[in-house]
Amino acid sequence: MKRQQGITLIGFVFALAIVGFFIYMAMKLVPAYSEYMGVVKAMKTLAAEPDLATKTPEEIQRDLAFKGSFQYVDDSTFSAQNIHIKNGPGGGTLQVKYDKDIPFMYNIDFLLHFDKTVPLGNNGGT
Repeated sequence: MKRQQGITLIGFVFALAIVGFFIYMAMKLVPAYSEYMGVVKAMKTLAAEPDLATKTPEEIQRDLAFKGSFQYVDDSTFSAQNIHIKNGPGGGTLQVKYDKDIPFMYNIDFLLHFDKTVPLGNNGGT
């Protein structure tokens, strides 16, 4: 007698539900990470500008928001409380630190914390 092999309908539906769950989770998380990549690109572009030392923090914030708009970055990402400019002996740094709250399902949310620091000046783009 030959024994049948393969997956049952219930097993297939169960596997499909698990795959669907992870696809739904990726659909919620991927946009936040692609926005972060846009933030990093805008920061590196701004840090490489030669006239950055003459700009005020408000001008830097405005320039970041302008450069971020090309990368589809949300305007609230570049708010004043998220941008920190620090000067030190080895040169200054530009830090953008923000949280993203992403509703997932029912009362479950993802809280993502992003923190990126780039050196300012001529070596900022490297």
